[in-house]
Amino acid sequence: MTQLDHGKFSKMTTTFHTLLALDVFVLFFSGYSLMFNDELWWMVNLMGGSSGVSAVHRIAGGGLIALIVFWMLMMVTTDTGRGNFREILPSKGDFDAFIQDVQFLLGNADERHPNARQFAGGTADEIPLLTYIGKGVVFIFAIELALLTISGILIWSKTGVMDLLATKTAAAAFVTFHGLLGVIMLMGVMFHIFEHGFHPALYPVEVKAFIPKSMIPEDHDDDTEGTGIEQLELSPSWNMASTVVGAMTVIGIVSVLLGSLFDEGYPVPREIAIGGGLTDILLTVGINMGVFVLLLGLVLQMYGNLLRVRWQRRLEQEDSEPATATDGGHVESDD
Repeated sequence: MTQLDHGKFSKMTTTFHTLLALDVFVLFFSGYSLMFNDELWWMVNLMGGSSGVSAVHRIAGGGLIALIVFWMLMMVTTDTGRGNFREILPSKGDFDAFIQDVQFLLGNADERHPNARQFAGGTADEIPLLTYIGKGVVFIFAIELALLTISGILIWSKTGVMDLLATKTAAAAFVTFHGLLGVIMLMGVMFHIFEHGFHPALYPVEVKAFIPKSMIPEDHDDDTEGTGIEQLELSPSWNMASTVVGAMTVIGIVSVLLGSLFDEGYPVPREIAIGGGLTDILLTVGINMGVFVLLLGLVLQMYGNLLRVRWQRRLEQEDSEPATATDGGHVESDD
């Protein structure tokens, strides 16, 4: 047992993380099938054509709105939610960690601040639940989801947007803004998949994102010094897997950015309709690489939940087994 095995989130948080991830993946697959319908023709066909893709995207958008409303209500109405919100608020330690990180980068500090360490081998008491980087990710992701939701609702009916803003160019700007946010969020999600799926200490998944802390011990029964991270062994397949997926992540992001330019995703498209005629083989391969990384993230998401189910069954099995006495027999009940 290492400090990395300690629980991190509640059951509600891990469940919400799974539902939100699945919904966002569907939004990515359907949204980019609309935008890159030439390069992702196979995914368009898989969803039933252009009308099917649009329907899937709108249904997933409705699911995202429902999840956001649920989470906001939970954060306001429950003690756990209010406590979680207080946990992610920036503190003085976060600012100190940022300043010390800059000094460490410049060679003026010997080590990183405890509030900046996540996998550096510190103990659970020394390292907070979320580093200042983790808190920043939460806030950035929340702002992106909010802006994507608002812009998505506004362009749900293109006629309504044009009536509201009086000009077709202004309406097209909302489409552009929505697409640009999607590209920015895509980069963050792909790096998130790579960071938490291919970190040498976590590969292939960070189980704490799936197994709630109520099912993982938060203390050690032995008196062994250290965090236990020194007991970890590097998986033989990690080097090849991290290299290949890392390259595909970078190529996919660059290809999506270039494809967005060629397919008139921004700065302002001439037409409201999204999609382009670019059929260059290299760009097509690159965009499909990015989609493959997203599909890999979806697979890892399901694998993490499978590990949670297996761990839960193991705990239930251990609880159902009778206790063993010191002489090899079974402990008898007092009844």
